[in-house]
This record gives sequence, structure tokens and C-alpha cells, in this order.
Amino acid sequence: MRPMPPKTSCPVTLAQFVAKAEPLKVTINGSEMLAEVKQFSTGSFGWYMNAKTVVMVDGKAVSVQIGMNMTVVGSKDASRE
Repeated sequence: MRPMPPKTSCPVTLAQFVAKAEPLKVTINGSEMLAEVKQFSTGSFGWYMNAKTVVMVDGKAVSVQIGMNMTVVGSKDASRE
């Protein structure tokens, strides 16, 4: 069996993240949107976005819904201070 790689530790605490993180601009198919700073129910933290946009397929406008989570690796186990 291969040994498990070591867990990645989060370089910031929850308090630092909440105080300093800012919304992120995300561009999808030319549409600019904002992913908001979020604490997830799992205890992890990162950014979240839920939006709708239009994508062209074969010359036809197709409405799409976007759901995106960006989770800071290791944040579930990060210090809460």
C-alpha cells in the first residue's frame, strides 16, 4: 500500500480569513460575477457563488445556472482564533 500524503495545513486562521478575505471576481464566458466570502456548514471556509448566465450553443442562447464553491484546502482543521 502507498502511504497517505501528509494533510495540507491551512496558513490562516478562521478569524484572519473572515477579517481579511474579500469577494473574488470570477469571469465565465465573458460575464463577470462575484464569489462571496463564506464559512461553510462543514467548518471549512472559502468562497461561494450562485448565479445564472447565458451561453451560446450553435447560435442559440442557452441559460445556465452556476453553483461554485472554492474551499481553502485544510480550512476545516484550521485554528478558529
